[in-house]
Amino acid sequence: MARETPLIQDVADYCLQKGFRFTEPRQFVLDIIARSKKPIGAYEVLEKLGKKLKNPKPPTAYRAIEFLSEHGFIHRIESLNAYIICQSDHLHKGSQFMICDQCGTVLETHLCDLPEPLVKKTRDAHFHLTRWNVELHGICQTCYKPV
Repeated sequence: MARETPLIQDVADYCLQKGFRFTEPRQFVLDIIARSKKPIGAYEVLEKLGKKLKNPKPPTAYRAIEFLSEHGFIHRIESLNAYIICQSDHLHKGSQFMICDQCGTVLETHLCDLPEPLVKKTRDAHFHLTRWNVELHGICQTCYKPV
């Protein structure tokens, strides 16, 4: 079993309440992503999972990642093809990620409401929005060196 952390316990409690299985691979994958200093790709997760489970296959990691993502405990950073732990309430519907193109740091922020021009576009298209994410690329305060 993964070492009990507040995050692991929160996810275990959520799963118990909802009737989901919080399997050992799911615990290990959550712990691996949570401990990563930067967004982490699925194959790196699989490699680290191999230190905790005997010879895990890619579907083991992918199923755990899919479950954790589906329930909002981790986020996929599309432009990096990598995952980070959710830094907020795992049931929010919108996230914004500020990604430093130099050091790879990702900051999760939250606007609670979609900006009005986008709300109007979804209404005009008769599109039912269920969730939304925005990725902003730039340079973080630590890396930024004014000229």
